[in-house]
Amino acid sequence: MSSALLVMDYQNSIVERLGTEEGLGAATAAVAAARERGIPVVFVRVAFRPGAPEAAPTNRMFGGMRERIASQPAGATDIHAAFGVGDDDIVVTKLRVSAFAGSDLEVLLRGLEVRELVLAGIATSGVVLSTLRQAADLDFGLTVLSDACVDGDPEVHRVLMEKVFPRQADVRTTAEWTASL
Repeated sequence: MSSALLVMDYQNSIVERLGTEEGLGAATAAVAAARERGIPVVFVRVAFRPGAPEAAPTNRMFGGMRERIASQPAGATDIHAAFGVGDDDIVVTKLRVSAFAGSDLEVLLRGLEVRELVLAGIATSGVVLSTLRQAADLDFGLTVLSDACVDGDPEVHRVLMEKVFPRQADVRTTAEWTASL
């Protein structure tokens, strides 16, 4: 069964606000391990058209950020430089919290014949949780890299990793996952 590593929302503006050196280090180690073994790496970012017309005013998360989104500096939605993303890498742009929302991710994964997803991302309670739930409903096998996920609330991160995610995914450290390859 083919797998892919999803590296979600590790983009400049989010890493600056919520990222940690430990999370970034674990995520870059996971990317290096996947690349060495020929496992597809899919970088996922959230971005909007100029003026953010996709951010409805009624959307509690994105509606209030319209002006901030519109005034972001150049490169704010680019994948963090620590990953060394090149022209041959796969980058998916989403429009909401889940990596599947408003993106072509599901079609891409079908084209790559992927049935197992390995998740890393910022924030655990945002993109990781939303993507995990949707991927489980789409019948993907799931692994979450606990140390390559970051959340602004350490207690929420802990509860998700220890109590919620294990119901639908294997939760492992990057080192444990790498050793199993």
